[in-house]
Amino acid sequence: MSEGQENLRSTEVDLGGLVSVLATHLYSTPLVALRELVQNAHDSHTRRRLEDPHTTARPRITVRADQAARTVAIEDTGAGLTEPEIHAYLATVGTGYTRLLRDLTGNEELIGAFGLGFLSAFSVADQVTVTTTSHREPGLGHRYRSRGGEQYTVEPVAPRPEPGTVVELALKAEHAHLADEGALREVLARYCVLLPIPVFVGEDARPVNDIPVPWREEPGPARGHAARMEFAATFGRRFEPLTAFPFEPAEGATDAVGLLWVQDGGSYGSSDNRDLSVYLRGMLLSEDARDLLPSWAGFVGGVIESNRLTPTASREDLQRDEHYRALQRALADAVVDGLYETARLHPAAWRRILTRHGQDLLGAALCDERLFTLLADDVPVPSSQGELTAGALRAAGDGAVHVALGSGGGFEEMLYRAMRVPIARGDRYAVLPFLRRYAQLRGCRIVELGSESGNRELFREPEQPLPAEEVGWLAAALAEPGEQLVPARFDPPGLPLVLVPDREAELKARIEDDQADARIPSAALRLARAFTARTDGSVKARLYLNTASPAVRDLLGAYRAGHTGAATAAGLLRSLKVIMAAAGTDQGTGDLTAALAGVGTAVAALTAPAGPLSVELGMLFDQDGAGEERG
Repeated sequence: MSEGQENLRSTEVDLGGLVSVLATHLYSTPLVALRELVQNAHDSHTRRRLEDPHTTARPRITVRADQAARTVAIEDTGAGLTEPEIHAYLATVGTGYTRLLRDLTGNEELIGAFGLGFLSAFSVADQVTVTTTSHREPGLGHRYRSRGGEQYTVEPVAPRPEPGTVVELALKAEHAHLADEGALREVLARYCVLLPIPVFVGEDARPVNDIPVPWREEPGPARGHAARMEFAATFGRRFEPLTAFPFEPAEGATDAVGLLWVQDGGSYGSSDNRDLSVYLRGMLLSEDARDLLPSWAGFVGGVIESNRLTPTASREDLQRDEHYRALQRALADAVVDGLYETARLHPAAWRRILTRHGQDLLGAALCDERLFTLLADDVPVPSSQGELTAGALRAAGDGAVHVALGSGGGFEEMLYRAMRVPIARGDRYAVLPFLRRYAQLRGCRIVELGSESGNRELFREPEQPLPAEEVGWLAAALAEPGEQLVPARFDPPGLPLVLVPDREAELKARIEDDQADARIPSAALRLARAFTARTDGSVKARLYLNTASPAVRDLLGAYRAGHTGAATAAGLLRSLKVIMAAAGTDQGTGDLTAALAGVGTAVAALTAPAGPLSVELGMLFDQDGAGEERG
């Protein structure tokens, strides 16, 4: 014997502590006890069919509750247990006949795997009693009884009228609510909906799992969609389904099958309403398997079933193995294919999906090239004129898509209203990257107001540069501290000036806030600071002065001529700037173009070479009542 073998010792096991941990802390909810015991009953039926293929017994599981006695009983007509099997499997932690039988037969209908499910009964019950008769010994009956699971007794009793088992739970006081048949129906309807064996509650004539399962039937195409919608409406917990499509992956991808649907209920960007339930061999394993769905599919719900997925010991989650990853890939493909099918076959549902989930779909399109192809011309984009498709934005912008990088309002809004061009709200979720990709795909221009390239496109160089002395006077007369005056030409000519915030300076100010480190992840903060390092943040906005505007030309002419009204006219334009900034978020009801032309008229009157100022003002406010409207 080697020295190492001489030092070998056996591990000591605190059985009481182990049973307590497994029974009380292995499962997240006491409801799992019901699932585990119904699962055991299902496996007992499968075992009987495998061991006695000629049996005429009708499979049936019945769950009964007695509120007065505070008990719940799960009864089956399956294989039952002999006394040695009670000792070997029922009363031995980690050993189960189901696993042995699966290894021997390869049968994938058997659910149990770890020999731990029966222990869950002790998480809800003070005492567990099992009365059983084996199909191998139909003339013998046995009763197992245990309090706490650490010690037990087995005694002979009269055999049951037919082979099978009854597990009775004497519920703990804190779990007395489980002895309510209405609650049991609700829970078991979800746990057992895919079980092939009927599950009854009390004396009900109809099993709780008497629901047609669309992917197990072979109806015609029209009935197929109707059946899928009916199942989704029955199963969906929070939202009405807008459309439903089958999950039938390519052969070899995964063995899983099921149903997916697009849920009603608004979603926006970061919202995540993914709702996927996973059934393993017909029994609910997880009601929240959202990570199997792509992260961009926050509007998708579904049900799938599989025989190959590997559960954790508690059977409430899945191991992240190759089967799991293959299923993730197959589900992503199925969502994309289902959206294509909806767009092609169900246009009314497709329109509802676009309206309800437009924001989410913008982001989704960026995550999958096939989705982008599907959605590029259909998905709505938020704009200053409501929800418009990228194609509509392009058409209204004379071949260019216009995007504001800021949060809307102010002079950016005013400029585009004056130009009568819709502006996409680039501050909204996924809008800017979506439109950038759209412009690349369609070969059109994208004008990003607030960016250097966008500003250059909108605000062209003047035909003649202004002398530095005139630029200095205009800056002093029109600009506030932090505003840089920039002479330019832009449309419409009636708009004399426009103030455009520097978005890089805004970002720099936000990330240099004392609280930035707490609000922004460190990696994102480093990237943002690298991006804004090129600006010192001293220029908060650029005031573009339209040298093509009659009002600006008259103002400059008056200044060059030494006209006394030049300063007054400049003050009027400065006031106009402030008023427009204050009203920029208001869509208004008046004719903005006419109002802007009226401002030009006012400046022209103030800078006219002849006539007293009072006469000029009188002439201004007598023109078609326009002055009264402006007032």
